[in-house]
Amino acid sequence: MHKFMRAIGFSKLTDRREQQKLITDIIINASHRSYTSNGEETILAEFCEDFAEDLGIAVCGEFDDEDKFTYDYFYPYLRGSGVSSYEDVSVERHAEKESYAGICDDIKVGVSLIFYLQNIVPYVKAQHMDMLPIKGTTLTLSGLSISGNIILPIGKNEKEKQKIQKASMNRNQLIAAARKGDEEAIESLTLEDMDTYTSISKKILTEDVFSLVDTYFMPYGVECDQYSVMGEITDISLRVNRITGEEIYVMRLNCNDLQFDVCINKLDLYGEPQIGRRFKGIIWMQGYINYPV
Repeated sequence: MHKFMRAIGFSKLTDRREQQKLITDIIINASHRSYTSNGEETILAEFCEDFAEDLGIAVCGEFDDEDKFTYDYFYPYLRGSGVSSYEDVSVERHAEKESYAGICDDIKVGVSLIFYLQNIVPYVKAQHMDMLPIKGTTLTLSGLSISGNIILPIGKNEKEKQKIQKASMNRNQLIAAARKGDEEAIESLTLEDMDTYTSISKKILTEDVFSLVDTYFMPYGVECDQYSVMGEITDISLRVNRITGEEIYVMRLNCNDLQFDVCINKLDLYGEPQIGRRFKGIIWMQGYINYPV
């Protein structure tokens, strides 16, 4: 059973027969189907079915030369909204099955952002037609969570918000320059990090860490597409799984200036989410590459 099924409202789905029945139903009644050739005699197929707005399950497999479908794997998904990054994305195939990981080096995050690719069919199609790399793509990120907390925001006035925004822009410019080999930018970033470390080391003795750290984004565990995040909630909606009736929160987060949607089962969220408050939790990151028309 997929660990993140409960994130889209299937917390009570534990029986293998029920799971197989659900997969069969998705293949027969899928609201979205996509196909592409991935070999001389096989066709890669993906069947998607929404069980709430932008929340659903994707089933992937292959058709052989006799039009017989062989189921390979499935995964729950949340389709994100808006554009999270304009940086170029590279894609690598997973070793054990026809699924893919995307890698995006976005300056805002500070680490190489690795995510589970949702729209594999357009990528495989472009790869098969020898059209890669495709320039001018954008990336829409989304995350699934099975455990999270709501934390109150840090009190900031308008002047402080503008100061933080300006400092963030300056840091991004320095990081961009440092990537190109600018030694002065590298030195400035090093000194800035040392000053930040010294300041926090003094304050942490008397203040709570969540009153010092506004947002964060860092890798979690051994799986490279899972992250521990804390971000400000900028939008929120409550959706209902039409099969199970379970309620799911979908929140738009601003995390280190990176914007993405996160869904979590209402049963797994501790606290009352509201715009302006912060979400802290572990997420499985997914991404949808928006190819130019």
